[in-house]
Amino acid sequence: MDWQPQEAPLRELAGYLRDSLGPHREANQRATQMLQQASAQSPDINNYLCHILVNQQPPPGVEGDYHVIRCSGAILLKNNISSIPQSLSPATIAYLKPHLMHGLKDPNSGIRSFVGNVITELLRNGGIMAWSDILAQLLNMVDGAGVNGESVELPVQEGAMSALKKICTDSKDELETNPQQPLSFMIPKFLHYAQHQSEKVQTDALEIINIFLPMKSPFVLMHIDTLVESLFRLGNNPHRPLRREVCRALVHLVDTRPDKLAPVMGGVVDYLVQQQNDEDGDLALDAAEFWLTVGEHDELRVHLGPYLPKIIPVLLKSMIYSEEDIVRLGGVGDDADEEDRIEDLKPAFAKSRKRFPNGEGAEGSDSEKVQGNGDHELSEGEIDEFDSDLEDLIGGEDPEDRWNLRKCSAAALDVLATVFHQPVLEVILPYLKDNLRHPEWPHREAAVLALGAVADGCLDGVSHHLPELVPYLLSLLGDGEALVRQITCWTLGRYSRWAAQSPDPTHRQKYFEPMMEGILLKMLDGNKRVQEAAASAFANLEEQSKEVLKPYIEPIIKQFVMAMGRYKDRNMFILYDCVQTLAEHVGESLAQDNIVNILMPALIDRWKKVTDESRELFPLLECLSYVATALGQKFLPFSAPIFHRCISIIHKTIEAQLAFEQNPALDAPDKDFLITSLDMLSAVIQALDSRSTQLVAESRPSFFQLLTHCMKDQSNDVRQSSYALLGDCAIYVFDQLHPFLPAVMELLIQQLDVNNIKKSEEPENTFSVINNACWSCGEIALQQGSNMTPYVEQLYGHLLMIIQSNKVPSSVTENAAVALGRLGLGSCDELAPYLETFAYPFLDAVAKVVETDEKDTALKGFCMVVGRNPEAMESCLIPFFKAIARYKEPSHELRDLFKQTIDGYRSFISDFDAFMSQVTPQDRAVLERVYS
Repeated sequence: MDWQPQEAPLRELAGYLRDSLGPHREANQRATQMLQQASAQSPDINNYLCHILVNQQPPPGVEGDYHVIRCSGAILLKNNISSIPQSLSPATIAYLKPHLMHGLKDPNSGIRSFVGNVITELLRNGGIMAWSDILAQLLNMVDGAGVNGESVELPVQEGAMSALKKICTDSKDELETNPQQPLSFMIPKFLHYAQHQSEKVQTDALEIINIFLPMKSPFVLMHIDTLVESLFRLGNNPHRPLRREVCRALVHLVDTRPDKLAPVMGGVVDYLVQQQNDEDGDLALDAAEFWLTVGEHDELRVHLGPYLPKIIPVLLKSMIYSEEDIVRLGGVGDDADEEDRIEDLKPAFAKSRKRFPNGEGAEGSDSEKVQGNGDHELSEGEIDEFDSDLEDLIGGEDPEDRWNLRKCSAAALDVLATVFHQPVLEVILPYLKDNLRHPEWPHREAAVLALGAVADGCLDGVSHHLPELVPYLLSLLGDGEALVRQITCWTLGRYSRWAAQSPDPTHRQKYFEPMMEGILLKMLDGNKRVQEAAASAFANLEEQSKEVLKPYIEPIIKQFVMAMGRYKDRNMFILYDCVQTLAEHVGESLAQDNIVNILMPALIDRWKKVTDESRELFPLLECLSYVATALGQKFLPFSAPIFHRCISIIHKTIEAQLAFEQNPALDAPDKDFLITSLDMLSAVIQALDSRSTQLVAESRPSFFQLLTHCMKDQSNDVRQSSYALLGDCAIYVFDQLHPFLPAVMELLIQQLDVNNIKKSEEPENTFSVINNACWSCGEIALQQGSNMTPYVEQLYGHLLMIIQSNKVPSSVTENAAVALGRLGLGSCDELAPYLETFAYPFLDAVAKVVETDEKDTALKGFCMVVGRNPEAMESCLIPFFKAIARYKEPSHELRDLFKQTIDGYRSFISDFDAFMSQVTPQDRAVLERVYS
């Protein structure tokens, strides 16, 4: 017998559902508490909730808006299925299934939508095959037939289709990989529904296709011709949501089946230009995505060339602020003295440092930490490089503060300029002439944006006009509209390379100095958005100018310090970037006493104001680490408080983590505080060299106890920074590190084992840790010498696995090869028996390393191993001689070892001249000239 609710509990539950969304706080809290209790304790709670959801008539005696009660019940039912799966007994599931299907027939579209959400959650919880006939039932309903074969009305068909869309969105991977291949019959149905009488069903069907098309699902690709035919048929449908899906499908086809687009590119261009001109901004954005996607497709983009005169004007038009945007943004006055709102502050994150085989550090996001790791996927609406400062280009407070038509159009123009160069410039030049001096500021602003967008791709062509354009752009820095000043800063930053890199001093004096001065002055503009754009532009100018900035360091620093006294929190983050970029590129030139006396008091003052819990600490410590590296010994007077504060932050974060592990109800600590503090300690130790030993000795708790704890942390980013710090300690404070080596080496050996990489981890993140572990291993081996013997066998096995693997990024194999070579310096006898195995992969990996002390010492160690077992080199002696010949500037010690090695083989090989005929004439000539 079918389960039936009891009237009293049903009425009571309906009352609690009503009160949980009501305006009275006490009643709301009591209702929420009672619902949570019922969800946890009542075995029939989900049946009651389902009954309320799918029945249109309220229980007797229930007051209030019953629709709200039903919606509240749907939300609680969905949450129970998700968070309390044990509440789903077989009897409950048996009750839910038919009643939820009945709920899809509800006349209210909102209720049908909630029912679809619950069905989707039920399938996610139990898997598609746990309700194997649901897909067929829903498809039948879309076809107009109910569960029992009865006819269903159009709204019910639409509700079933909406439920299918939610299921496909939530369970796309399971549907794609399920052995029973449900998509084999679903995809043809969805393509058939593209001809359904309901535009909503047509739209949902195409939206589902657009879920599986970018996945390159074979179930879609086998029907690709039918899909393309449907797109052309639906393209001019008056229903805008349907045309949006057509545009999205065309974008997906770029990567999945470009061959279907190339022959009809002319028609596709005309269609998408028409859609981008539509007054619906979302539709126009979906159309604009096509130019961006095709522009980045190596094969398909050439087909856009003939249509640039059609495409670029619509991009330029789309870059003008809309009337709505103008009302929201235009006429913004001075606000520099107003405090930032909390929602204005962008979150700050720590960046872990990676060590390259030359010992230098580099920063990167999670997807960019490993050099040579291949392309990283970009999220929708993101493009490389251009989008990294797109917020500055378009305005950090864009009306929607999200990816939109204006941003997409500007990014597409940049990509097309990079691909086609002069033809793009020829199209936009008339537009620039007409609009750069336009009396209405939105047109003026968009023209400046367009000029900046083509800076990279059309610089050669634009450079002829820059002697005239740059002075005019400088004049626009005084424009009465803040948004014009803002975009002008960005565009000037984009052309700073042209101004800075000319060898002509007159050119720099005429263009670079006014550009630099103009942007610096705007860093103190009365409008915060202009300040932000100017600071970002100046950081770009620093990147392009590098050492050219050295004569101007003092006025630059003075302006930075003035900005520190005026900026609010948001722009302070960008100012830190300006300071650290300057320190990175002018290096020790920053260490002049007069400059140190201007800069450091301002930074220390800010450092004192920022609390240990503030996320501003991340960019501040990152900035200080670059400054410390540039100042070197001049940083000593400021080092102790910073060093010990970092120790304190590390200690507090570790204690918070231990407390969290004991009591998960506590908040987990933010590991970014660990990362930035570890990196700051690295910078201080590097800057002070051996004079940092006192700071390490004074550390409480023990410096190396904290470091070894961080080396065990679960976070890849924390361990990455920990191993970078370990390597710096091996270089500069090895005597203090030495007593802790047994514990350190145990952890280091574990980290080098690539078999420990978990499948659930992102490989690039783990390889960044292994990279730094390899580097620190090499530095320890250099210092420890023959005392590395206890660790050689394990280290050799792990390092060999790394350099032999074709799945490991090149920078990691290079660091591993350097570490293995350096092991040979003190443990050549222990490594000699393995030489035949590791010689070739070692030589192959080390060949890619630039000539540095690291490479020099690695080859010294390798030569010493070769000297202990010369016979093992029989199969790869030619590559070894090639490496010797192509090493341009070996140290005296390495040169002597090379000569000794060659002389040894000359006496060892009976017909040495015949053997040397296998070496290329060029390399042989070098060997004879230098080492004979």
